[in-house]
Amino acid sequence: MHWLDAVQRLRRDRHPGVLVTVASVRGHAPRAAGAKMVVAADTTWDSIGGGNLEATAVARAREMLTARVAAPEQLLVSLTGRARTDHGRQCCGGEVTVLLEPLAVVPAVALFGVGHVGLELARLLARHDLELHLVDSRAEQLTTDRLTVLDDAVARVHVHHAVLPELVLAEVPRGTHVLVMTHDHAEDAALCDAALRCGHLATIGLIGSVSKANRFRRVLAADGHPPAAVARIRTPIGLASLTGKDPATIAVGAAAELLGIVEEERAGADASAAPGRAPTEPGPVGRGARG
Repeated sequence: MHWLDAVQRLRRDRHPGVLVTVASVRGHAPRAAGAKMVVAADTTWDSIGGGNLEATAVARAREMLTARVAAPEQLLVSLTGRARTDHGRQCCGGEVTVLLEPLAVVPAVALFGVGHVGLELARLLARHDLELHLVDSRAEQLTTDRLTVLDDAVARVHVHHAVLPELVLAEVPRGTHVLVMTHDHAEDAALCDAALRCGHLATIGLIGSVSKANRFRRVLAADGHPPAAVARIRTPIGLASLTGKDPATIAVGAAAELLGIVEEERAGADASAAPGRAPTEPGPVGRGARG
């Protein structure tokens, strides 16, 4: 498989990998600068020339995957008979600099409700490298004409029309951030209840006023959800500093909050990979009110 197809496959299947590129060559080497391969935990695609060079690069790439290293690295490999490594000698006579670039699994967001606020929020989130799921029980909210504003999206956009939107929760990837903002409070309640019963989601956000938030907490508690579970729902969503009630302003606040959560999640993953740090559990992050 060509390295570019491999990158797309890893992204589609939501598996991490490392893109390995021959950055520069001095003297003789198996491949010229620009040669690429992709390394995953249990397989590789394409080649940078085989032998000691490739084995050394693959070994380091897999160490990076295990440690969840996020920053690119350069690796200098000498191809002389005097330069013995764990993978033997390679006597081409040159010296190769290899660039290793981690290919992280991109964040996933599921937006339930593509009304006025939902569409504005989708427009903002679509400008970021995400897996963006748009879900609505109303087919008219998901027409091609209405979603034309997302034609230039950076995100991969998945559209779900579902009479029972909560069923889509089982289809979204592990670690998905969920935002609930449908047109119907009963639908919102069903989604919150179902989301709390899922074990594969990251954070859960619910749009609405403080009074709606308090009412939903009581309803969810009455439905048998313990306080710690109910506390997972971040509501109201948005930034307290933004008090406007027009859809665009509400969407900006919700997007800023969610992107902050994604950044904190990424920073936490990087920190947990450092020596002496234990992995941390993702948890809800609440910042402000949105009504």
